[in-house]
Amino acid sequence: MTEKLLNNNFAQVSVQTLPSTDGKVPLEGLKISHSHCTAEVSLYGGQVLSFKPTEQNDILWLSEQALYQEGSAIRGGVPLCWPWFGANDKEKSTVKSGNHGFARQLRWQIESINADESGVTLVLELSGENQHALWPNAYKLKQTLFFGEHFSQRLAMSNLSDVDAQYSAALHSYFRVSNPENVTIDALTGVNYDDKLTSGSGIQQQTVSCVGEIDREYHSRDKMTIIDNNWQRKIVLTSNNCQQWVLWNPGATLASSMADVHVGGEQEYVCLEAANTKWQELPAGKTVTISQEIHVTKL
Repeated sequence: MTEKLLNNNFAQVSVQTLPSTDGKVPLEGLKISHSHCTAEVSLYGGQVLSFKPTEQNDILWLSEQALYQEGSAIRGGVPLCWPWFGANDKEKSTVKSGNHGFARQLRWQIESINADESGVTLVLELSGENQHALWPNAYKLKQTLFFGEHFSQRLAMSNLSDVDAQYSAALHSYFRVSNPENVTIDALTGVNYDDKLTSGSGIQQQTVSCVGEIDREYHSRDKMTIIDNNWQRKIVLTSNNCQQWVLWNPGATLASSMADVHVGGEQEYVCLEAANTKWQELPAGKTVTISQEIHVTKL
């Protein structure tokens, strides 16, 4: 399918069919082209799959073995973890929560697409009620995505019910790098963290290593810079209303057991996720917003 949704002097946005991995009805996505960048978005999950500024390598990593099918998350890009991050720790023994909530496994709707000389703005929406036994509230999500010389992502979460709710969330960005061993993230030094692999906590005393299996929640809202010394570029991240940065890579052993990660794929990315890993309030009738902005420059 190549239906054009937007074609003006600034940009072209067209519908594309994603490769079905289960032989069922294929998923739909959007292909975006602008003088400042190209990008791809899956309407399933409302998930950004690619963002490539002009004359740069793609900022985001996408697995060559990603699953494009109902009931599975797409491995790579920027999956949305909502309305909970990780496993729901309020889980009852008779109810399975599933990992990272349900927003990344539902079909989102296009609210609007606009383009000007600065870039393309895409607004996606998802709404429902009684979506899960562990999160029955009526809700509406509005995701505003901007693709230009930089990328920004804003997620507005509305509780449409008359009962207060709680959420946890992450903008689970997979950043493409030459190799994790070539990467430094100096702003994490001196930051308090919780280590999910050891169930320990501490303060990052030395330069953080992105090599091997790592799963840490760093308690910082500061700007982060991913420096890739081999590709001679830096990716600068800022977040709003997010209390943590989550640093994650499965490492070779765990990745080898993951059917949707191609061989050696874990050596091609580092996840640094703007997140609220602890429960946050989402009062009845109210809207709460989180966001991130990503800039890339050469060293």
